Amino acid sequence: MSIQQWKVTEPYVATKCKLGEGVYYVPERNELRFLDINSSKLYIIDLNKGPDSLKEIDTGMPVGVTVDIEGVDSSEIVLAGAKDGVTKFNLKTQKHDYVVKYWSGAGAEEKTKRMRSNDGAVDTAGRFWVEAFDDPEIGDPSDEGVLFRMDPDGTLQTMYEKIVIPNGITWNEQDNTMHLTDTTEKRILSFAYHSKTGDISDKKIFYDHSKSGLPGNPDGHTQDSEGNLWQALYGGSRVIRVTPEGKVTGEVLLPTRNITCCVFAGTDLFVTSAVEEDPKNNPESAKYAGNLFKVNVGVGGAPRHKARLS
Repeated sequence: MSIQQWKVTEPYVATKCKLGEGVYYVPERNELRFLDINSSKLYIIDLNKGPDSLKEIDTGMPVGVTVDIEGVDSSEIVLAGAKDGVTKFNLKTQKHDYVVKYWSGAGAEEKTKRMRSNDGAVDTAGRFWVEAFDDPEIGDPSDEGVLFRMDPDGTLQTMYEKIVIPNGITWNEQDNTMHLTDTTEKRILSFAYHSKTGDISDKKIFYDHSKSGLPGNPDGHTQDSEGNLWQALYGGSRVIRVTPEGKVTGEVLLPTRNITCCVFAGTDLFVTSAVEEDPKNNPESAKYAGNLFKVNVGVGGAPRHKARLS
């Protein structure tokens, strides 16, 4: 089966991030936010004004993901998966107000030093799902990665563990299936999702990238309005479109290898990337590494939800 293809040759904005990630669209202001985790930076672009509107904010610590909070002006405060917990991050003062810390008791101090947040997403009930894992900047990741669920009252539940690098999270339109990218095992997992309780069960392999014949490891993903997952491939120079049946039917080809995350803004797909680790052998990839890319793929994103805090 031939697959639909889009090719991107130039960046939308040349941010040269070390680790571009966590790209998030705010429809109310037609605004894009994304992070450079390893530089502790948050970037904001007004899409009405274009790349020249780029603003840079110091996050003070590695932040893996940000989401909007229901009833809170996200031009001032966002919810963040920060170094060692979930915070309300003030964009004006650059201060973090902790909602909950990930670690407590024996070993908490040591975990705080070597682990950090990765990806995250909000379910239909406003619960914030966020991951933590061993920061590769500090040491080699082990299977201590964990997926948390933070409920509106700020309590933290451990939902899935024994995973090295947990990544993209989405829920299907029927709100009965959750997808979770397992980067090191090169697969997307699916779980039966119980929206009333926020529980997950019945883990299955939804998509096995090792059988695709395509390069790279799956990183962050997003979902379109037709139920397809758009999966970034770190080391793969592309984003692939995966149908609800787990079939690859499209690919966005990009000029750098380490593709990390993507999000829809209308029918435009915005894509983040990371530094090229082997510039000598991949000079073209190094030239475009860490930049933000844009491509119109003719379909919009699935509805996204704001976090609820009681």
